[in-house]
Amino acid sequence: MRVVLHKKFEKKLKKYPFLKDQARERIILFAADINYPILNNHALVGRWIGYRSINITGDYRAVYRLDGENVAYFVDLDTHSNLYR
Repeated sequence: MRVVLHKKFEKKLKKYPFLKDQARERIILFAADINYPILNNHALVGRWIGYRSINITGDYRAVYRLDGENVAYFVDLDTHSNLYR
């Protein structure tokens, strides 16, 4: 799986520097196996319909969308409550 980070996602990584290593680790796992159990990969609804989410930490999520079968665009990173309110 090829992973592309949107500018907004990269900006959030700079905003939350304590997540950098964990996000990198989870994205590597994601690229190897998008259904790796620790990621809790799941489809989103509401304003995020068409997107999916993986867990970065207990409360932080990374939102992405698939483009075809081989490209994932990570578009946002934030806490569960900030993303889904």
